[in-house]
Amino acid sequence: MSKKHPIVAVTGSSGAGTTTVKRAFEHIFYRDGISAAVIEGDSFHRFDRAEMKTEMANAAASHTNLSHFGPEANRFDLLAKLFHDYGETGNGQKRYYIHSDDEAVQLNARLGTDLKPGQFTPWEGLPANTDLLFYEGLHGLVVSEDDNVAQHVDLGVGVVPIVNLEWIQKIQRDNLERGYSAEAIVDTIMRRMPDYIRHITPQFSLTDINFQRVPTVDTSNPFIARDIPTPDESFVIIRFKDPEKLQVDFPYLLAMIHDSFMSRRNSMVVPGGKMGFAMEVILQPIIERMMEARKV
Repeated sequence: MSKKHPIVAVTGSSGAGTTTVKRAFEHIFYRDGISAAVIEGDSFHRFDRAEMKTEMANAAASHTNLSHFGPEANRFDLLAKLFHDYGETGNGQKRYYIHSDDEAVQLNARLGTDLKPGQFTPWEGLPANTDLLFYEGLHGLVVSEDDNVAQHVDLGVGVVPIVNLEWIQKIQRDNLERGYSAEAIVDTIMRRMPDYIRHITPQFSLTDINFQRVPTVDTSNPFIARDIPTPDESFVIIRFKDPEKLQVDFPYLLAMIHDSFMSRRNSMVVPGGKMGFAMEVILQPIIERMMEARKV
């Protein structure tokens, strides 16, 4: 951890909704004029798309497990090194995993490369003179047998809908956006489950704040659901690991977020449609105190 070069990590599994909290942070950074070094978790996968397909086939043939959730398919060592180096010096190495044709065009134009979706860009240095490092992905607070990424994080935020809702979101996204069949998506969920239990869920005990969306409609069989519950059909449970450390002003938050209420001394509940607003109201003063601490 570092006051001079703080690290903010947003962690959540595929389809969990980390994009919403990333957008909230972007708004905060813009309003406060904060320069952030942005790191995408996909860039620390061990294999590119073609390599991963081959490795998964080899794993299946040998009856072993391989998924993007586990250490065998990721470089936790390089992620931990980046966090350590940034905390010490404000510098480090990053790369991009290219998701789409549009990303490929933009990155190839900047780097002078000829890369395709599913490939990584070359490693490069972080931008100079950033105020903080912002990570969004699967493993922002992961702890494995060999690597401890979480120890370097100054603010950890978890985004974790209840598991049935998470599965519904993944099934719908992978079917509509990527064209995968329902059977293939379910196979992926089952293949990832051991790594999900061992390497994803433990992170949510290490986060400073968790945002958990809970639907108010029936999601008891996520594999036949035709629609993703809307935000207005949900509540969001917000759990603070240590409210005193974060200087959480619950009376203020309850007054600002209409129809919110306390469920425990360190947990509040807000309407799902106010999730983005709640994130900004909660996170902005925390980030501003981190920026003030840099000056000391």
